Amino acid sequence: MIPGRAALAAFIAFLLAAPWLLTSFQVTLLDYIGLATLVSLGLVLLTGVAGVMSFGQQVFTGLAAYCTAVLTTRYGMSPWLTLPLGLALVAATALFLGAITLRLSGHYLPLATIAWGIGIYFVFGNLDLLGRHTGVPDIPALSVLGWKLDTGRRIYWLIWALALLALLAARNLLDSRAGRAIRALRFRSVMAESFGVDTASLKTVVFLYAALLAGLSGWLYAHFLRFVSPGAFNVNAGIDYLFMAVVGGAGQVWGAVIGASVLTLLREWLKELLPALIGYTANYDTVVFGALMLLLLQRARNGLAPAVARRLIAAPRGCAREPAAALARRGQPRAGERLLELRSAGKRFGGLVAVRELSFSVASGEILGLIGPNGAGKSTVFNLVTGVLRADDGEILFRGDAIGRLAASEIARRGICRTFQQVNLVGSMSVLENAALGAHLRGRHGTLGAMLRADRAEEAQLLQEAARQIERVGLAAHASDPASSLPLGQQRLLEIARALCADPVLLLLDEPAAGLRYAEKQALAQLLRGLRAEGISILLVEHDMEFVMGLVDRTVVMDFGEKLAEGLPREIQSDPAVLEAYLGGLE
Repeated sequence: MIPGRAALAAFIAFLLAAPWLLTSFQVTLLDYIGLATLVSLGLVLLTGVAGVMSFGQQVFTGLAAYCTAVLTTRYGMSPWLTLPLGLALVAATALFLGAITLRLSGHYLPLATIAWGIGIYFVFGNLDLLGRHTGVPDIPALSVLGWKLDTGRRIYWLIWALALLALLAARNLLDSRAGRAIRALRFRSVMAESFGVDTASLKTVVFLYAALLAGLSGWLYAHFLRFVSPGAFNVNAGIDYLFMAVVGGAGQVWGAVIGASVLTLLREWLKELLPALIGYTANYDTVVFGALMLLLLQRARNGLAPAVARRLIAAPRGCAREPAAALARRGQPRAGERLLELRSAGKRFGGLVAVRELSFSVASGEILGLIGPNGAGKSTVFNLVTGVLRADDGEILFRGDAIGRLAASEIARRGICRTFQQVNLVGSMSVLENAALGAHLRGRHGTLGAMLRADRAEEAQLLQEAARQIERVGLAAHASDPASSLPLGQQRLLEIARALCADPVLLLLDEPAAGLRYAEKQALAQLLRGLRAEGISILLVEHDMEFVMGLVDRTVVMDFGEKLAEGLPREIQSDPAVLEAYLGGLE
């Protein structure tokens, strides 16, 4: 198998040799592939990674293309000056459309992108300034240091230089603190928020970046073809771009190149082959193309890039991480300080009262057990404390400040971290990366710094912290394994490691011992006692009463959303009301 870097070097070598080895027509096809790669790369990040489906990327391509076409032909402006102006127009439009569209979910979101795609297409075709459906001809060619890029062979170098830079920037982005957060957006946004990720802002950033890539492609397209018309930017074009991302591998950066290549070359091949076979010039190529795509997606549902990687490219080996300075730790509160306080908190779901008039507190340096039968409302309490849900009644205070109306990401900044009742990991990411996601708030570099590789020192610190915490929970041997490959008990340990990476003040553990064997539970109990000794306070929900009673300092018992009892473990174990609530089996 070919190592990943060797495969990249071979691809770059092909791009360098292509103009000297291929015909002008074939080079022109490569130009079209490069232009499509820029747009589909944006969709790989937006749809495949972040989970925001868009059928409207052609709008941003068209805005930049028309902007440079009008400014250069009507006002004589330099094409190089129209590039920042076109991208600024694209950015402003993307931010406006994103503010409306990204609030939607489910099928409403892609339908909205189709709607504004159709609307702006008709704007292109009905404005006199844009030449209506006739379009704008005679767009000047680009020129670099006096060298005119007026042929497909000449502009090829610029198209593919920009495409390669965009591909490498996207790869750098996904291999970073910001990239881990982006990869959590699609299926794990609640978890990401719980570790300080501002998911709404991050989706907007990805949406904007995808739009700017499409705009760059549109600017290049206008000066490559030297003519623009609305037909190139209709909804069908948006579907084609999305199709390229899906066929290539919507979660893979290099899938953008593969998808753009397959669709562009296959369509051209079918246009030549079918008339020769059947003797007709009708659009039968579209029918055959659709059938072939259905077959391809049946055999490679995740796209071609993963299949190519499995067969041709060797998986990267785990490499030794360079030593890095330890991350700064937050100061822990003094022992005995009241950290968390619930005052008559309540939560209703329609007619169901999940939590009613609940009051208790957690002190610094304490392990408090929150127990009760199934359906007592314990996980709802966790969601109220961490901002996943908002309380309908009462107050929730942390270190004296009300947090009941704060976003989950803001609560995480204050030092409250959690695990989940249902394991909440990004299965496709490694154990190390999942743990490092917990340290999101301990880094500062954003998407631009990641693309430029300016975050390497910080990234080494974050990964070193993640490695330390997964070793602490006994998972060091699995650092490079996908999180989805771990058994349930180890996945719960990984969630604890991820929470510890956040440097918590208060740690909320929801059934951490579920799925663990006896020896593993003993090791977990020892770990939690060690955390308490370090000053980390713990609020614990657990089924195993023997585990709980041998560990906690105090216990709060819930039943039907209300506090049934509170006290020391030995007091709770002999409380008649508690024994009655548990009659028929412990949770």
